[in-house]
Amino acid sequence: MSREPVKPFADRVFDAVRAIPSGRVATYGDVAAAAGRPGAARAVGTLMANAGPRRIPAHRVVAAGGALGGYGGHEAEKAALLRAEGLTVVGRRIRHFAVVRWEP
Repeated sequence: MSREPVKPFADRVFDAVRAIPSGRVATYGDVAAAAGRPGAARAVGTLMANAGPRRIPAHRVVAAGGALGGYGGHEAEKAALLRAEGLTVVGRRIRHFAVVRWEP
């Protein structure tokens, strides 16, 4: 009986983030849970900050309660990307967060 190798945590995180549809967001905790480590929200944040040139829609990953989160010190850019996808961002929060939250 052959088993498929288990993907590294980082790869599972990147796969989960790629699955977030345009116009939707997930929290760092949601992504950590989808990647199999529900308590690893901070690790997800670190991976998003260091994703580099990968095709990862990191702007769709937000803090609990719909706060934007850091985005490497470029919150205005994150807000602009989310607005371009049809989300309403007021201050540092996503309006109607419960409606646009994507939970895998």
